[in-house]
Amino acid sequence: MNRGSLDHWLRWREPALLLLTALGLLLGGLAYALDQPSLAAGCWTSGAVMMALLLAVEIVQRLLRGETGVDLVALLAIGAALAFGQWLVAAVVALMLASGRTLEFYTSRRAERELRALVDRAPRFAWLEEGGDLRRVPIEQVRPGQVLLVRLGEVVPVDGRLLSPSASLDESALTGESLPVTRRQGSPLLSGVVNLGEPLQLQATQGAAESTYAGVVRLAEAARSSRAPFVRLADRYALLFIPATLLLSGLAWLFSGDPLRALAVLVVATPCPLILAVPIAIIGGISRAARRGILIKDGATLEALAEVSQLYLDKTGTLTSGQVRLLSVEVNGSRDAGQLLTWAASLAQASVHPISQAIVQAAQQQRLALQAPQAVEESPGAGLAGQVDGHRVRLGTLSFARAGAEAGRWAASILRRMDYAACGGSFVEVDGELAGALLFADRVRRETPRVVRRLRAVGVERIVMLTGDRLETAEMIALAAGIDELHAGLSPADKVRAVKEGGAAGRTLMVGDGINDAPALAAADVGVAMGAAGASASSEAAGVVLLVDRLDRLVEALDIARHTRAIARHGVLAGMGLSLLAMLVAACGFLPALAGAVVQELIDVAVIAYALRALGTRRGQAELLSGEQLDRLSDEHAQLGRLLARLQQLAGEFARLPEDAAREALNTLVDDLQRLLAEHERDDERKLYPLLSARLAGEDPLSALSYGHREIFRLILLLARMRDDLQQDPAAVPLDEVQMLLVRLDTLVRLHFEQEEELYQYLDRR
Repeated sequence: MNRGSLDHWLRWREPALLLLTALGLLLGGLAYALDQPSLAAGCWTSGAVMMALLLAVEIVQRLLRGETGVDLVALLAIGAALAFGQWLVAAVVALMLASGRTLEFYTSRRAERELRALVDRAPRFAWLEEGGDLRRVPIEQVRPGQVLLVRLGEVVPVDGRLLSPSASLDESALTGESLPVTRRQGSPLLSGVVNLGEPLQLQATQGAAESTYAGVVRLAEAARSSRAPFVRLADRYALLFIPATLLLSGLAWLFSGDPLRALAVLVVATPCPLILAVPIAIIGGISRAARRGILIKDGATLEALAEVSQLYLDKTGTLTSGQVRLLSVEVNGSRDAGQLLTWAASLAQASVHPISQAIVQAAQQQRLALQAPQAVEESPGAGLAGQVDGHRVRLGTLSFARAGAEAGRWAASILRRMDYAACGGSFVEVDGELAGALLFADRVRRETPRVVRRLRAVGVERIVMLTGDRLETAEMIALAAGIDELHAGLSPADKVRAVKEGGAAGRTLMVGDGINDAPALAAADVGVAMGAAGASASSEAAGVVLLVDRLDRLVEALDIARHTRAIARHGVLAGMGLSLLAMLVAACGFLPALAGAVVQELIDVAVIAYALRALGTRRGQAELLSGEQLDRLSDEHAQLGRLLARLQQLAGEFARLPEDAAREALNTLVDDLQRLLAEHERDDERKLYPLLSARLAGEDPLSALSYGHREIFRLILLLARMRDDLQQDPAAVPLDEVQMLLVRLDTLVRLHFEQEEELYQYLDRR
C-alpha cells in the first residue's frame, strides 16, 4: 500500500469500521434467523475482534507515549463479552463503539471545516517569469527578487511588491473585507489574497516559508492537531475512572454471583463521554473563532484565553490604527524643511517601523530625492543613527537624538505642542546639532473605547497600556481609549518585565503587532497578534492572530474561549453523571448488557450534540438596576453641583482676574476636578456603564456617553498641564487659551450630566 492509499484509509477508517461491524452484526442476525448459530457467532465475533484489535493497538501506542485513556474499558467490555460467550453483546458493543467514533469523526470534520478551508486554499505552485519564459514551479522554490505571474482567480503565493499598474484583489481571507480592493503599482501584496482581475506581475519579497499566509497555515495546522490541557486532563481522569469501573463491576459480580452483571457494568461504561465531549468542543470553538477571523493556535491557548484576567496592550498599531501620518516638519533655526525631511527619510528607509515608513512615504509624496543610508544602527523603541550623504544623522526620541545633551528651550516648546495636540514626534540631529522635529499623528481606533468597555464587562480585571512613547503623549491616547493604567517610555525588555510581573495576579494576555512585540507576546500566558501581517512572526511568539485587523475581535475571542470551556466541562460532567447512574442501575441487575450498550450510545450522542454547541453563539441575560442604585447615582450628581458652579464661574471670569489670582483659582479648581469629577466619571465607566449596557438594547448603547467621559478626562489633563506650565513660566500659555478650555469643559460636563440624568429617569420608569 502506497503512502497516498494509507493516508486515505486512515482518514476514512472510522466510517469503514462502522460499515464492517454493522455488516458483521447484520449477517450474524441473518444466520441466527436461518438457524445457523455457529455461523452467527462467527459473524458477530469477527466484528468484535476487529474492534478489539484496533483498540489494543491504540492503547499500546498511547502507553508508549506515556498516556492512558478510558478506551481501556471498551477493550475490557468486548473481551469479557467474548469470554462469557456473549457473542451478540460483543458485536453490539463493537457496533456502538464504531458508530460513536464515526459520529465523532464527522462532527469533528464539521467543527474544523473553517480551519481546513484555510489550509486547503494555500497555494502549492507559482508561475515564475524568467528570461521571457513562464514556467510553473513548486512554491518552496520561489526566492525573493523573482518575478511571478498571478492569473485571474489565483491566490497570491508569496509576499511581494506589485509590478503591474494596478490590481483588483479579494483580501477577505486575511482582512474579512468582502469588497474587492484595488492596489496600485509598488504596493505591497500579502500572500493569501486572490487576484480578481487581469493577470498581475509580482516581485517576491519573501520566500514561501516566511510569507504571511504560510504563518496562517502553520497556525491552522497546529490548531487542527492540538490536544488541550483539558483533553489531557480527561485522560488523567481515566486513572480514577478505570479502577472505579472495575471495582463496581467486581462488586456486582461478587454480591450477585452473576458474571453478566459485571459485563453489563463494563458495557455501560463504554465509551466514556470524557473522550468525546472535550475534543469536539475545543476544535469547535477554534473553528468558530476561525470563522470570525480569529486564528487560535491550539487548544491549550484556547483554555488559557478563557482564564485571562490581566490584559496588556501595545499602543501603535493596536490601540491606534498604526496608520501614522506626518503632520508637520519643524526646523530649529534657519534650516530648510525639505532638506531636513530628506535627511530623516533617507535614514528612515532602513527601518520597518510604522513611523519610519510614514516619514519615507511623506518624502516620496513630495518627490524628494532620497539617499541610501550607511552604517545604520537601530535602537528598538528609541531611534535610528547613521550616515546620510556625508552627514551624521540621528532620528528618534529627544533623549536619543541628543544623546544626553541639554535639549534647550526650542525642544521644550515642541514637546509642549506635542502634549497639547496629543501627537507624536521624532527629533532630528544632524552633525551633533538639533536640527528639527517631525510631528505625526496616529489616531485611536474607532472601536478601541468600546472594546475596552466590553472587556471590562466580560470580566477582565486589569487593562494596561505598554508603550515606548513619552508619558505625556501616551496619556492622551490612554484617556481617549478609556484605559486607566499606563506604563510609558518602555524598552522591549521593560514590556517583558511588566507582563511577567502581572502574571502573579492572574492569567496574562498581551496584544501587539506580532513582530516588534514578539518578546512580550511570548512572555504572556496568551499572546495576540494584530493583523495577518504578523501571523508569520506570531506563529512562534503568539498563540492567537486576529486576521481581521480589528480590536473588537479580541472580545469575541475571549467570549468564544469561555463559552467553549463551559460547554466542555458541562458535557463531561453531564456525560459522566449519566454513565455512573447507568452503571449503578446495571450493577443492581436492572440493565442487561445488551440494553446497556444502547443506553450508553444514547448518552454519547447526547454529549456530542451538546459539545457541538461550541460552534454556535451565546446569549446573555440583562441585569437590572435597583431603585437604591438609581437614587445613589442622582445624589452623586447633586453633590458635584457645587464644583460645577465653580467651574462655570471661573470659565466666565478667568481672563479678567489678576494673573496671581487666576493661577491660584485654576490650581485649586484643577485639583478638585481631578479628585472629585474625574474619579466619579472613572467609577461610572468601570462599574456602572457595563451594568447599564447589559440592561439596554444594542451592542454598545452607551458609546456616546462613554465618549463624553474620555473627552472630560482629556480636557482635565490638558488643563492640568496648562496649570503646571503657567506655574513654571507665567508667559508660557495665553490666559485666553486657558479660559477657552475652561468654557469647553464646563459646556461638556453640563451636557453630559443632563444626558445621564435623563437616562436614569428612563431606567426608573422601567
